Amino acid sequence: MNRLLVAIDFSDISSKVLTTSLNLARALAGELYLIHVAEPDPIFVGHEVDPQVDREALAQRLRVEHSRLQEMAAQVESAGVKVTPLLVQGPTVEKILDEAQQLEASLIVMGTHGHGALYQTLVGSVSSGVLRKTSCPVVMVPASGQADT
Repeated sequence: MNRLLVAIDFSDISSKVLTTSLNLARALAGELYLIHVAEPDPIFVGHEVDPQVDREALAQRLRVEHSRLQEMAAQVESAGVKVTPLLVQGPTVEKILDEAQQLEASLIVMGTHGHGALYQTLVGSVSSGVLRKTSCPVVMVPASGQADT
């Protein structure tokens, strides 16, 4: 069975990424693995904050992200496609690449936010990082227009 790893960041483009992934899963008789990478919150770095407050804030954020991911997985299931939600924490590009390798993904599907060349040069992006480092085919879903591969 084809395994499609779908990177979800809960931005405005996420619903488009999910729709594209559903269509691909149906066409390829595949199953979806929805991955959301939660990054550690650097808000408290360098400040004296009660560690319990920090843990509680992070735990609350992770609960919200988990709930949103479960809602998206329920949409996929109701459309008749097998789905597994994955909430992981760490550096986004590396976590997506690690999961793709572990799952032996046939395809990675992710959105691109369409930042300009200067932004890409100075900051980079998750999508360009994944594209540079993976041997797995990637479908990029642009913020507007048709999906690029």
